[in-house]
Amino acid sequence: MHDHDHQAVPSDPALRVKALESLLVEKGLVDPAALDVLVDTLEHKVGPRNGARVVARAWVDPAYKKRLLADAPSAIAELGYTSGQGEHMLVLENGPKVHNLVVCTLCSCYPWPVLGLPPVWYKSAAYRSRAVIDPRGVLREFGTQVQEDVEVHVWDSTAELRYIVLPERPAGTENLNEDELAALVTRDAMVGVSRVPPPGEKV
Repeated sequence: MHDHDHQAVPSDPALRVKALESLLVEKGLVDPAALDVLVDTLEHKVGPRNGARVVARAWVDPAYKKRLLADAPSAIAELGYTSGQGEHMLVLENGPKVHNLVVCTLCSCYPWPVLGLPPVWYKSAAYRSRAVIDPRGVLREFGTQVQEDVEVHVWDSTAELRYIVLPERPAGTENLNEDELAALVTRDAMVGVSRVPPPGEKV
């Protein structure tokens, strides 16, 4: 008897969010257009793919890499990624003898224009404390083995200064173009908890 399609009912959290949004809009506390811009920004204009493009450009363009390491905000802005929060960004280069790891010990400061929103584990008390106390142990838990002769540097982000890791370019990528290289770069590699895997290797 019921041959019409039933509309899917949103989940409880979605209903609560929608109700809160409607209330805030009704009271004039939130501009719907501003919300649309924010959602569009989070969905399409920030995120790890931005950082991956920065890394790939640095891998293929030595002059860009030099600018990136000297003045990260300006070099990153060359690719169209900027932040309105006023924080400074610093790029940390991984190499054969140095591995950089980023943490925020106080809260969850994070370079969102190039990495998007921080993952849950980055905000956890366990990561924030153990990354400083036992960085090699944390790296092992992420599946990253660092040799004893490699120095591990831990960098503590703040609201004023945030970090992004420039991972080592993996072997076997000499013939890849910039887009193909960017597709290999992961968020975790730009935080420093992992390396960029060679083509065809699972993360």
